[in-house]
Amino acid sequence: AATLGGRELAAIFGATLAARRNNVPVLLDGFVCTAAAAALARLHPAGLAHTIAAHVSAESGHRRLLEALGLPPLLDLGMRLGEGSGACLAVNIVRSALECHARMASFAEAGVSEK
Repeated sequence: AATLGGRELAAIFGATLAARRNNVPVLLDGFVCTAAAAALARLHPAGLAHTIAAHVSAESGHRRLLEALGLPPLLDLGMRLGEGSGACLAVNIVRSALECHARMASFAEAGVSEK
């Protein structure tokens, strides 16, 4: 992996693989991170099951790569900045969704009848 893409891409691949083995969710931020992790989808059909595409960047290849991997992006804001900016925004959406899910009352708790 380091030969094909450099040490930083090999490190992203390795970290994403370790996260998969340890059931740790990963937010993929941008084209480069997605490309580095994409090999996991080739190694195993569920290789990227623990990942969420934080956003789709303005690079034309990123949208095509996400579509090929079957990873819908949380955000589509035309971002180009990199440096984890898409994941910084997306993590707040994920946290909010988890908080909503964890604190949401069931129908029984809320007294909603099923009539």
